[in-house]
Amino acid sequence: QVHLVESGGGLVQAGGSLGLSCAASKSTFLINVMGWYRQAPGKQRELVATISRSGITNYAESVKGRFTISGDSAKDTVALQMGDLKPEDTAVYYCNARTITTPLHSGGSWGQGIQVTVSS
Repeated sequence: QVHLVESGGGLVQAGGSLGLSCAASKSTFLINVMGWYRQAPGKQRELVATISRSGITNYAESVKGRFTISGDSAKDTVALQMGDLKPEDTAVYYCNARTITTPLHSGGSWGQGIQVTVSS
């Protein structure tokens, strides 16, 4: 299991920007995917964006063109720059990491979650 520490987030007005960062502890196994998921009250946890070790990115349709994910494989960190934020982006954001040993039926390792609140 990978230990993940999240930072950033907070309160911002609609149209503003926020950045999130996640750092993974040195893993016994190679991390091949890191990313961010979010969960709003009363809703299921959903994908926001992921990035593979090779740099391949995947975004939810709702954030394409507004959010940018980046990673530093040498440091096992991932950042999410969120722009043009909307009230519907309000959620708890969770960092996620998968290693080469993470089973397909498993979600991998998760951070504790960090609150992002976007006001109207």
